[in-house]
Amino acid sequence: MGELIKLDLKKKTLREVNDLLQNLDPKSNLRNYLVSNPTGNHAVCAGLKDEMEVLIKGHVGYYCAGMNQKALITIEGNVGTGVAENMMSGIVHVKGNASQSAGATAHGGTLIVDGNTSSRCGISMKGIDIIVKGSVGHMSAFMAQAGNMVVCGDAGEALGDSIYEAKLFVRGFVKSLGADCEEKKMNKKDLEILKSLLKKANINNFDAKDFKMYGSARKLYNFNIDNVSEY
Repeated sequence: MGELIKLDLKKKTLREVNDLLQNLDPKSNLRNYLVSNPTGNHAVCAGLKDEMEVLIKGHVGYYCAGMNQKALITIEGNVGTGVAENMMSGIVHVKGNASQSAGATAHGGTLIVDGNTSSRCGISMKGIDIIVKGSVGHMSAFMAQAGNMVVCGDAGEALGDSIYEAKLFVRGFVKSLGADCEEKKMNKKDLEILKSLLKKANINNFDAKDFKMYGSARKLYNFNIDNVSEY
């Protein structure tokens, strides 16, 4: 990735930093950046669309790395609401904890959270892989359409409420399942997917066989008067 370029948010405005990262010279091999002193700023590294590595040293606010494409973004701290929201590709790695709606509506790529996430992690996820080494809050994977969520800790209330075709792998205790979400039997293909995701997040201390898988019971796909109480 070449020379490390240092960007200090005490010396440059957030707009200047984001503008630089969003508009890289395609002929340049400068693709390695360090962003310091984020001090809770919102939308740090939002809208990046090129291959690059960005290390953010410190805590950030809302929508960090939103709409990411191709970039590898690492945050050495905690993140606010909506980290990696609407991400298309690339990797976002949070070394701390994440607030609510982590990975919301994301179509692709991988979000790794070393700590815990708050409520609605993976809400309306559309193809992203989310790997949480800690626990997730209530209503995580609400209306999750596609992709995979791995939770090494516990899950809060109403996991997978109104889920479509996403797959949820949880190692710990699930407080309750949401409407139309049920435990599924893991087949060989599911096990390989889980093993691959654990490897991607460098999780070597857990066996894939210790996880349970959850998905859609498919009762809410079409209106059925017998299930009216579920709507």
